[in-house]
Amino acid sequence: MTNKNEYALYFHIPFCRHRCAYCDFTTYAGQDSLIPAYVDALIKEIALVGGSLTEKAYAKTIFFGGGTPSLMSVSQYASIFSAIRENFHINPDAEIALEANPGALSSNYFDALREVGFNRISFGVQSTHPDELKMLERIHSYDDVLTANLAARKAGFENLSFDLIFGLPEQTLEKWQATVKLLAGLSPEHLSLYALTLEHGTPFGRWAERGMLPLPDPDLAAEMYEWASEYLEKAGYFQYEISNWSKAKRESEHNLQYWRNLPYLGFGAGAHGYAKGIRYANVLQIQSYINALANGVPKDFPLSPAVKNFHPIDIEGEMNETMMLGLRLTREGVSKSAFRARFEVEMEVFFETEINELMKYDLLEWGQKEISEVSKTSDILRLTKKARLLGNQVFQQFVK
Repeated sequence: MTNKNEYALYFHIPFCRHRCAYCDFTTYAGQDSLIPAYVDALIKEIALVGGSLTEKAYAKTIFFGGGTPSLMSVSQYASIFSAIRENFHINPDAEIALEANPGALSSNYFDALREVGFNRISFGVQSTHPDELKMLERIHSYDDVLTANLAARKAGFENLSFDLIFGLPEQTLEKWQATVKLLAGLSPEHLSLYALTLEHGTPFGRWAERGMLPLPDPDLAAEMYEWASEYLEKAGYFQYEISNWSKAKRESEHNLQYWRNLPYLGFGAGAHGYAKGIRYANVLQIQSYINALANGVPKDFPLSPAVKNFHPIDIEGEMNETMMLGLRLTREGVSKSAFRARFEVEMEVFFETEINELMKYDLLEWGQKEISEVSKTSDILRLTKKARLLGNQVFQQFVK
């Protein structure tokens, strides 16, 4: 169980050079002139949220996502980290991560990121094929990936992650296999593999609705997923979450905080947070966020003046969310003993109907938790292997 005064910190950096056609995140192109004011607003939000606690909290992990966080200068990050240290204790072993596009990052930038305190980089690679990158409107090449990977390694980064997308329109199994093999061959510590979703309101979504973009083949996407799972296991990676593989002890500690339904604080435009039994979301627009921090008044923890909406989560809601999120963890699942310690009820009793129904269709199984070298117990409820492709059917059983 986590320290009650320990949080994951998420910072949303919504600036992009170009907004990709499939992207459904809170991102904006052409607003780089607002970056200095945005950094000032982030620093103020850090101080307001951190300062609203009577006792200084601990940062277990720190993650900068986007958007394109690497558009910000290292000196701007240094200012943000100064504010974090003033208002939070940073755990000595904290995972401190930055999302980055592989193109246009210099060796000096990676060196400076290490000096500021970053120890993990997550590269948005998506594909190694020029035609697929062009379709996705990515502005880097595979050569950029090679260059960025080498520069990060030379700067001392020992924890790198690559994001990939499969199930693209007209993508063949062979091309997907080539991408996975090439990138696994670079030996990153972590790989995230996501199936393309055609989100409503994105260019991809609109094109598909008008018949201008071939729909992905779900059967082929499933074959891609299963092949990658088998290949990566043989290559020394283990699958610890539905879409994530890592080498030993190189899981994304920040994302584990989400999947274990533990508290995190969100800073920046469009950021979400969950702490003190409250889920909240900040305003989406960059200028609105800046204005909110410039003119707003302090609020009770964990809220800041930038919060657009929030709602409390009751105990039953927290239990449901713990099941939905925890079952994404393909090995760890949800522990009976941990659930009992957290909620003072038996998971298999409270969710007896849902668990029995899902087990009837071979979608859930009990796994063993090692107590000692010679003792094991069936403590872990997790997805069966076939259920990894049917996760939503499992998770919706816990939506109340």
